[in-house]
Amino acid sequence: MSTLPRIDRATVSDALYGKWKAERLEGRRIASDPRFQTIPGLPLDENRARTLEQLGWLVEEGAIQRAFPSDLGGDDNHGGNIAAFQELVFADPSMQIKSGVQWGLFGAAILHLGTRTHHEKWLPDVISLKLPGAFAMTEIGHGSDVASVATTATYDPETREFVIHTPFRGAWKEFLGNAALHGQAAVVFAQLITLGVNHGVHAFFVPIRTAKGNLKKGVGAEDDGVKGGLNGIDNGRLHFDHVRIPRENLLNRYGDVAEDGTYSSHIQSPGRRFFTMIGTLVQGRVSLDGAAANAMKGALAIAIRYGEERRQFPGPDGRDTVLLDYALHQRRLLPRLAETYAVSFAGHRLLQTFDEVFSGANDTDENREDLETLAAALKPLSTWAALDTLQEAREATGGAGYMAKNRLTGWRADLDIYATFEGDNNVLLQLVGKRLLSDYAAQFAGGDRAALARAAADQLGERVTRFGLRQIGQSIADLGQVARSVEGVRDESAQRALLADRVQAMIASIALALRDAVKDVPKAKRDAASAAAFNTQQVKLIEAARAHGELLQWEAFTEALEGFEGDTLTVMTWLRDLFGLGLIEKHASWYLVNGRLSGARVEAVTAYIDRLLGRLREHALDLVDAFDLTPELLRAEIATGIEAERQAEAQAYVDARVAEGTWPVHEKQLYQEAKAAAKAAAKAAAPRD
Repeated sequence: MSTLPRIDRATVSDALYGKWKAERLEGRRIASDPRFQTIPGLPLDENRARTLEQLGWLVEEGAIQRAFPSDLGGDDNHGGNIAAFQELVFADPSMQIKSGVQWGLFGAAILHLGTRTHHEKWLPDVISLKLPGAFAMTEIGHGSDVASVATTATYDPETREFVIHTPFRGAWKEFLGNAALHGQAAVVFAQLITLGVNHGVHAFFVPIRTAKGNLKKGVGAEDDGVKGGLNGIDNGRLHFDHVRIPRENLLNRYGDVAEDGTYSSHIQSPGRRFFTMIGTLVQGRVSLDGAAANAMKGALAIAIRYGEERRQFPGPDGRDTVLLDYALHQRRLLPRLAETYAVSFAGHRLLQTFDEVFSGANDTDENREDLETLAAALKPLSTWAALDTLQEAREATGGAGYMAKNRLTGWRADLDIYATFEGDNNVLLQLVGKRLLSDYAAQFAGGDRAALARAAADQLGERVTRFGLRQIGQSIADLGQVARSVEGVRDESAQRALLADRVQAMIASIALALRDAVKDVPKAKRDAASAAAFNTQQVKLIEAARAHGELLQWEAFTEALEGFEGDTLTVMTWLRDLFGLGLIEKHASWYLVNGRLSGARVEAVTAYIDRLLGRLREHALDLVDAFDLTPELLRAEIATGIEAERQAEAQAYVDARVAEGTWPVHEKQLYQEAKAAAKAAAKAAAPRD
């Protein structure tokens, strides 16, 4: 009887589904319906028309109403809405993202930035798809820099209207879903100007087309045409030539203009007001984070199942070797499997925080700020990981992975844009880095360089402000003790210490550099010196933010282990260790240069990773089976067992020919036999002593 530990797949599956399992299963039910599934190779116009039709079917299925108010036909279920949406990546990413434009951006902007009057006036038609819309934030000249958009909304007190205008081509709204063809209105982000004062970016409801598809007066549109992916979406650009809209079309939850042009807001700080408005739209980042995790699951389910069946090059037993038995193949896929679990568990924590804020269960300024930082930290890591995993899975499945019918290339093309929309990944990480610096500096306000230097030699403590944003403790005064305290690389506390120390030390180093750069600079030149110093530290800051995100993922995985026991806990701990030690190995140069680990200790990390790969190889199928992805969700021929059938057919053919004596002798065998005979003859003919 085998003593090999086995995971309880049902328990692991439940952990991966998380709190909103029912909604995720409903999303998967939709994704399993052929009506909602990608048809590779459709011509552009046909693809766009079908995607719009799919949105109508989503309405009929009741698949998109969850997040809207119950008295308008919704469920007030914010977390469940995002959870179900994330599963639609298994169906058709174009449909998923176009639905996100319609209800997650256009509709959500009206919901979160508008007031009850706006909700009653427009949301029923938005929900039913009677009113398709665009989300007009990004401009050609200002992508991630939303605060600097050049489109203006100037209030005219005489007519009680706003005049929406794009003064030059760089102000045109660009890359907008539903802009080229289907959108009849847009939520337009523009600089609100009234009585000669610019009150910053606000959102406006602007009709752009008639129900028959004709552009309104003063509205211009261009088609972006064929893209690298997501070609079921009619992306395009919009521009406005003094388009007049009623004063009431200002989405005025956070700022309003009276009939006489007087501006008012309950948030006095312009900066805080802007970030509050933008923060209400964080759900796009949360949505992409989970969708990326699902794409990783799909890619690995395909590649690992194929790797368990595909054979290549003869092994010691004479048969070709199963791909997943090769150490290199394990190195390619199993660390990414561990990362997929980490991304998934961290995504659950992010979604939980999102739901707490938007359901009102814990809608505090602190929790909103944490939510924005978490989304900005995790979305880049998950979307980059998805692209990396899809590419590696494609290569690991050879030519078969290049076939459109096996999904990998299509997913890779469609998810490429994930790295730069809903926030460019590097810009988002810079925001995280600034938050980390701000939190760090606040603890040492008025402190001298010696205080900062001592802080740089401290380990991160255990006090947590919600999920992952930490305060500095005094537990280890000498960083050298971190390495000395690592008795074994398998120890959870050692992994935590090494990962957390890296974040802390990087932020402390950047803070010291920024402080020193302006220490002796005259006050009049300090802002310029500070900006220049920040620019020199930008790459390091983004790397520190990325390290922080990796720490968050490791902590989420570690917390998830509390839900397992027995053999399942054993295997899942190995998987968590593979993720954590993989991060340490990945950043080994930093640990070596900064004296945190010796060369011998780094070698020990790599050696233990190799041992873990050997252990986890036996559980690879169980771990991807726990994703609970049916053939209808994967729809990849090479994940159906067809390769095992081919291998069995080939072996049966050879065995039959051998049994009947018709299998030809290979020349190589004859050569080896002849060589052995000659050697024996020579030995026999040699004179004896």
